[in-house]
This record gives sequence, structure tokens and C-alpha cells, in this order.
Amino acid sequence: MIEKSGSAVWSGGLKAGSGTVSTESGALDGIAYSHASRFEGKAGCNPEELIGAAHAACYAMFLSALMEGAGIKPGTIATTSTVTLDATTEGGPTVVAAHLVATVTGDAPEEKLLELAEQAKAGCPISKLLRAEVTLEVSVG
Repeated sequence: MIEKSGSAVWSGGLKAGSGTVSTESGALDGIAYSHASRFEGKAGCNPEELIGAAHAACYAMFLSALMEGAGIKPGTIATTSTVTLDATTEGGPTVVAAHLVATVTGDAPEEKLLELAEQAKAGCPISKLLRAEVTLEVSVG
């Protein structure tokens, strides 16, 4: 099994506080985020764009694997995942959607590429994560 981790540190209250996010690999190291960057459109990182980037990357890799498995030489797969956060949801802000947009090139008929693209949407691990069980361990102190 492969395990990768990301971490965050938050200091202060929701609106006046701020935090940083980092990844185990160091690709992200102490990247700032805040209430303003998440809910007010201000510059800075936010969890939804990180999920979007992970989703887009995962989808492109998975589609490439499906194409190769079907004997298709992949060209370029350019993908964006737009993650929608509804800040007005009863019970608190909720991620309500993720929308993938992909431009795919490969040496196969369009119909086949569209079929594989749909399979990749359903099968990529981050698409599955968005429906996954979430567990929690907490320590205080």
C-alpha cells in the first residue's frame, strides 16, 4: 500500500487566523492559506484548489493508463477540475461538486477516447476519494 500525507497548521480564529499547508514530499512547504483566500477570493491557497489540482492530475494519469491498456498511444491530456464549495449549506460549508474539463489527444477514434474519458472519471482514485469513508484520530494537548 502507498501512503502519502499532507499537513496543515492553523493559528487563531476563523476570520482573523491563518495557516500553512505542506506536503510530505516538500513540493508544497508552508504555503499560506486563510479565510480570505478560501471564501473571499483573495490571493493565496485554499483546500478546494488543492483538491482540484489533485483531481485533475489523478484523472489525467488514470486516463493515460486506460488509453495504454486499450493499445492507444496517449498524446496530451490537459485537465482542470473545478471544485465547488457551497458556503451557505445548512450545517456548514460543503463541497457539492467537482467538474472535470479535459482536452485529450491520442491515436484513436473520438468515440473510443470519449468512452475511456468517462471510465477515467468514475475510476480515478481521487474521484473515488470524493465518495470515500473518512476516519479520524484526535489527540488533545
